[in-house]
Amino acid sequence: MPQPQPYAGFEELPEKMAADGTTIVVGDPAAATTVRLYEDPRCPVVDEFEKTGALALRETMLRREAKTEYTLASFRDERLGGDGSKRAVNALRAALDEGKFTEYHAVLFAHMARSEQEGGYTTGSLLELANQVAGLRGESFDSAVTTMKYRTFVTASEKAYEAADGDDPGGPGTPTAVINGRQVTDDAYSRLFDQEWFDQLLTSAGGRPRTR
Repeated sequence: MPQPQPYAGFEELPEKMAADGTTIVVGDPAAATTVRLYEDPRCPVVDEFEKTGALALRETMLRREAKTEYTLASFRDERLGGDGSKRAVNALRAALDEGKFTEYHAVLFAHMARSEQEGGYTTGSLLELANQVAGLRGESFDSAVTTMKYRTFVTASEKAYEAADGDDPGGPGTPTAVINGRQVTDDAYSRLFDQEWFDQLLTSAGGRPRTR
């Protein structure tokens, strides 16, 4: 079995399910900046974001200056075939029960491209990747992943995504970032993938001068 790999600081971030039953909230509740992210685990553009702009978001969260509200979509399954997105969203929900959502989320996207080359996330690959998060594997998590325990959550989360954009019943697209109630759109959207620019945006949104 592979040895767990550390994701320094992630285990210290508070994480919980919001009262709406579909939003997963990560970060200091008192953080000045709130970022709502809409993501599908099989979306290649989300994969690109997680390797660029999202790195700045994680640093801001670790500085306790931002919190993130995740809405997880699974529409890519219909476009690509299979049920990899649904299985990944279910596994992420199971990781939340173990207090390991943030760490597992990072692991999944670190390996998303490889998973897609192999046909998308499967029960086996999701369990294997969980080995990289210390303390995640166990009877409760493994059973939830294997049985699709959170299938109802997966469906509700997709519906929440689809309802997020009143102008488009199909949802706002992934990734979509809404910072303190304002969606990043138009020319600014492409700069979500610029780590330095996104860091500046997050810092200014919180009303603080840059510290580095």
